[in-house]
Amino acid sequence: MAKKKGRTPRRIERDTYPRPEHRFRDAKIGMTWKDSEPDSPGFQKAPPGAPNIVLVLLDDVGYAWPSSYGGLVRMPTSERLAQEGLTYCQFHTTALCAPTRAALLTGRNHHSASFGVVGEMATGYPGYSGILSRSCATIAELLAPNGYATGWWGKNHSTPLNQASAAGPFTHWPTRRGFDYFYGFLGGGTDQFYPALYRNTTPVNPTGTPDQGYQLTRDLANDCIAWMRAQKAIAPERPFFVHFAPAAAHGPHQPPLDWRGRNAGRFDMGWDHYREVVYQRQLELGVIAPGTRLTSRPKELPAWDHFDAEAQALLRLQAENYADYLEHCDHEVGRLVHVLEELGEFENTLFIYILGDNGSSAEGSLTGTLNESASMQGIEPPIEASLARMGEWGLPGTTPHYAVGWAWAGDTPFQWMKQVASHFGGTRNGMIVSWPAWIADKGQKRFQFHHVIDVVPTLLEVVGIREPVSVDGVPQKPIEGVSMAYTFDRANAEAKSTRTTQYFEMLGNRALYHDGWTACCRHGRLPWVTRGSASFDEDTWELYHLDEDFSQSEDLAARYPKKLRELQDLFLLEAAKYDVFPLDDRFAERADVTLRPGFFVGRRRLTLYPGMVRLPESSGPKLANVDHAITLHARLPEDGAEGVLVCLGGDTAGWSLFMEDGRMRYHYNWFGFERFDVLSGTALPGGEAELRMEFTCETPGRPGGPAVVRLLCNGTVVGEGRIARQVPGYFGLGETLDVGEDTLSPVWPGYRDRLPFRFNGSIDRVELELGEAAPRSVAELLEEQLHQD
Repeated sequence: MAKKKGRTPRRIERDTYPRPEHRFRDAKIGMTWKDSEPDSPGFQKAPPGAPNIVLVLLDDVGYAWPSSYGGLVRMPTSERLAQEGLTYCQFHTTALCAPTRAALLTGRNHHSASFGVVGEMATGYPGYSGILSRSCATIAELLAPNGYATGWWGKNHSTPLNQASAAGPFTHWPTRRGFDYFYGFLGGGTDQFYPALYRNTTPVNPTGTPDQGYQLTRDLANDCIAWMRAQKAIAPERPFFVHFAPAAAHGPHQPPLDWRGRNAGRFDMGWDHYREVVYQRQLELGVIAPGTRLTSRPKELPAWDHFDAEAQALLRLQAENYADYLEHCDHEVGRLVHVLEELGEFENTLFIYILGDNGSSAEGSLTGTLNESASMQGIEPPIEASLARMGEWGLPGTTPHYAVGWAWAGDTPFQWMKQVASHFGGTRNGMIVSWPAWIADKGQKRFQFHHVIDVVPTLLEVVGIREPVSVDGVPQKPIEGVSMAYTFDRANAEAKSTRTTQYFEMLGNRALYHDGWTACCRHGRLPWVTRGSASFDEDTWELYHLDEDFSQSEDLAARYPKKLRELQDLFLLEAAKYDVFPLDDRFAERADVTLRPGFFVGRRRLTLYPGMVRLPESSGPKLANVDHAITLHARLPEDGAEGVLVCLGGDTAGWSLFMEDGRMRYHYNWFGFERFDVLSGTALPGGEAELRMEFTCETPGRPGGPAVVRLLCNGTVVGEGRIARQVPGYFGLGETLDVGEDTLSPVWPGYRDRLPFRFNGSIDRVELELGEAAPRSVAELLEEQLHQD
């Protein structure tokens, strides 16, 4: 497409997909081929000059980490694209990952798309089902029938997790929502060294080990590059849509081994001084408005100087490790840019680089954690436990996350962080747009107020295709975003934003933006606390005038009560319109699989077979804090049995029943902080055998309590022991139940070098029995424990 100026936006009309077929309409049919004229149906072509589209979405990156926004994390790809394109300084997300992704891909508000919260907390209400509504087609479902090749790499988090097994259904997987190709993972997070990967709908293993240089972001970029090259080699005239959504910089913070240590010493100043340094850099870069004030630290958050020198060394390491991780991610995004140049496609590629799906994450506790799954479940070992393992931080076997103070620093100059949708620390993210063939105003800033739902209508306008009224027979909700394409023109650099109103809500935190003002209400639970609910009647609202207060630093609620009431009333109208009600502030209490339908809910017996691996914990039977027994009908080799019989979990937490040196062994991993073993007294003889493990909770009805494990061979007890504590809720994000081997990360580090540590005998079947009494829901147990605590 030739470079143009002063472009008049195309009028977006509505349409129906798929369009009626008009094949052979120009054919003439005679009695024989000799008196007939054929007509080839051909391929659907994209509109003339339609650009390639690369949509990059990073994870858990606050406004103040990237160097392109004044941060100290060196991200040269973002800087280069900013120099060649436009930097957006008032772009907003939803404050949480899956809701932002649903809004980004559909152009509808997250509640409208049924993603008012992450799928792991979905409930049975229209705005919270965690099932991406069919009435909200994805951008891929619109681009594909208009001649685009479509592919998605990295984090999905849109497929219902109770539909993530080999049984499907696959209706809501990427390849059934408009994407020709998918290579990535389904949940909210995954181990960067042992990711739970899928190619389309098939589980696949990583292409290497950490020692061989394997790391997920690198793998995703390699695969995406191969796909782009193949597309242009085969169909050079066909544009493509690439959605590149790496896990970085979501926890666990795991840079490749060859990128470790690159930021040593960079964060010695601590989080309080970091904010001051970055604030000045932001003013100099012009990514915050002149006169912006730096907001103060929340009273609940400790100052950097609160910690002694030893603790500060650990906290510095956490930020260094995170920076290594994020810098590597930016490097891999840069490889995508380079291949576009290599193919001669960069000039006509609309490259949208969104630097985070929410603010920086506070989900690592006040002192950081070596195990983010533990932190997410309220398990916070003393800082001494982390100090003793500083040398392991970020290595395979750890799943670390930095301390809350760094999340606050990463959202400079704003208040709060991820989850807190009431304030810009939770919702304002950087976005850079490059399109050399179209954007002439290179290296400039844009301050129009926009939201993630505005990306889809922007793409529709620049491509020149129609907004649908129906897709696959499903009537469509109107797209709720507005186009940002007007900002591409230099003449509109100072134009008034086309977005005048936008609501925000997440976990009870809520806000309403309207014509330069925001009414904000941070509700109840702090974002680093995992349990508890608060009264909505006791909330306090704040009021800010953004035209004069870019960072929400001066609360005007007492001065302008009528304006506050006006915006509060408008919030209620918007919330009713977009399915925000009922407000729900529960966090860990909603992470109960029994709250959502599934194939295993209510079942007490099931049979598994050899080769059944990669059954996600979220899609399988619930085995934490419930009595259960596992019986294997197997044949043991005469020369000594070795290998995994059945396991669930990995480095984060889990259990594994396996054979070693002929002995049966049960290993329970409590978040890597404690480990418990039960072994048979002697090696078991070869031949046919019935192997059984019985797990009995000592304190039924209370999560995390002790349990007794018995091991039996052919009905005889061969081992017995005690598990001092259980995980309270789940074993880990992305980990799976496996028969005959341990896929992904190992439950027991002793067989890490032998993964997948396949059983060297044979298994006929595995019978799983759950206790006769149905377990109480995790929500009930956590609520009871909260009151007892």
